[in-house]
Amino acid sequence: MSESVVTLFESLVGAEPPHDAPVLFDTACVMGGSIAGLLAARVLSDRAREVVIVEPDDLSAEAGPRSGVPQDQQVHTLLPAGRLWIERWLPGVSQEAQDRGASLVGPDKQFVGYDAVRQVRDGVDHRFLAIGRPLLETLVRDRVTALPNVSVLRAQATRLRYDDGAVTGVRYAETGTGGQGERAEGVLAADFVVDAMGRSSRLSTWLKQDGYDQPRLERLEAPVNYATALFERPAKFAELEAATVLQLFTPQYPSGGVSVAAATAIEGQQWLVMLMGYGDNRPGRTIDDFRANCALLPPIFSDITSGDVTRDVVPYHQAESRRRHFTEARRMPARLVSTGDAVASFNPVYGQGMSSAALHASCLASYLDSGADLDEAATEFFRLQQVVVDAAWAVSAGGDAARIDAENGTEVPEDVRQQRRAMEQIVRAALVDADVSGAFNNVSYMLRHPGTLFDPVILEKAAAAVEGATAE
Repeated sequence: MSESVVTLFESLVGAEPPHDAPVLFDTACVMGGSIAGLLAARVLSDRAREVVIVEPDDLSAEAGPRSGVPQDQQVHTLLPAGRLWIERWLPGVSQEAQDRGASLVGPDKQFVGYDAVRQVRDGVDHRFLAIGRPLLETLVRDRVTALPNVSVLRAQATRLRYDDGAVTGVRYAETGTGGQGERAEGVLAADFVVDAMGRSSRLSTWLKQDGYDQPRLERLEAPVNYATALFERPAKFAELEAATVLQLFTPQYPSGGVSVAAATAIEGQQWLVMLMGYGDNRPGRTIDDFRANCALLPPIFSDITSGDVTRDVVPYHQAESRRRHFTEARRMPARLVSTGDAVASFNPVYGQGMSSAALHASCLASYLDSGADLDEAATEFFRLQQVVVDAAWAVSAGGDAARIDAENGTEVPEDVRQQRRAMEQIVRAALVDADVSGAFNNVSYMLRHPGTLFDPVILEKAAAAVEGATAE
């Protein structure tokens, strides 16, 4: 891994809002009003006289589930990298979240376990924001849409308009009134367009239909099943031994088919608890099944789920991780980029979705500040973004692939086998060695690039730690 890629990744993590950004556009349009779209709109608000978010869901409603975000009732924890980036660009979000009952969780209240072993603390003050996804989205949306030059058009983007090889507008059909056949249609003229339409984005199809290259879609079959429920949390945050809990299980551990269990102390004096299984393992569709599965896990899960149920079990299934390789497309229109799950969507259990969206917005800021020719395809943006996507994909998709290959007995090339062996050693060493734990956490939290784990010093420490633990 080149040092320049690692340095670039960390510069994107640390990006600050501009002090005096030049106005580049009269009107910028963001298709999609979820986290990725809102953060892109925040970046564009410094560089456009007007930013219009085109979103079919009603964004005026108070925090609650949205049909456009099917996974929003599952566990969401804002990783340190994402929280720090959002806090810099939208100051006060973390404090308001706490005022609304969410938890800002320091290392003293974080629990990470692998089978029966708790990971050693790394001594670094990393802080998570434990919060329900609908509330976080509401807080971000309220700040972004309060900006004087940002507005929301409740409509469904249906196609793009072009002129001389560049996007010049977004075709849309209004939603919220009338029947499907009565929706008013229109075109929003725009000087720059961001696709933030999520995992189901149709941008690639539109590009193909309009004579441009369709980015290659990479799929990693990793069928995961989630079950998430809410329980009363009698204890106040200060009284909790742990406020975020992440427990991972190897296939050999007797967990009843649960591969990952997680719990977060969120708003409303509640525990948000999630169980995940791969393939045919479904962690429980009823509260009785859910609690029975928790009884097979470390005792903390039985304790957390002993309170009254405040929301029944909500299942979620995802068949695969996906990424679209925009960097391979040779013919793309100018003044168009894609961000968030529209580019890459991972197994949500790794918690990278919202932080990846934040770093994609950082890529957008860097691209717009680079002096790139906006009348050419946004090749440099997609190259920047690939650094972030590659890093997240290595952690989540790489971990899923290794587990599935091991369970299926799949033969892999020798270089892949060696890399996985090194990662397995690092994970084992992170349980007992604070230095290795710190390096591993920095990558898991998207603060450092995965390439930093293969520093010879870290590998040497990992080997020594594993050897020492084995000798005991």
